[in-house]
Amino acid sequence: MSRFAWLFLIVAGLFEIGWPLGLKLSQTTRFKVSSIVLAALSMGLSGLFLWLAQKEIPMGTAYAVWTGIGAA
Repeated sequence: MSRFAWLFLIVAGLFEIGWPLGLKLSQTTRFKVSSIVLAALSMGLSGLFLWLAQKEIPMGTAYAVWTGIGAA
């Protein structure tokens, strides 16, 4: 297994944290557009890095780690 796959998975999990944060900020701050852009960008990058990680790591393992990081 590639070490880059695990790095991609960790990065995907960190971006997973960004999109709910962006959505929450869009409801409470005056920076609505930038918060929505943050959420959309984080969502897209999270999916991209998860996809890259799943090329080497089994889907069940990758999904469990990804959601675990996102929930932390």
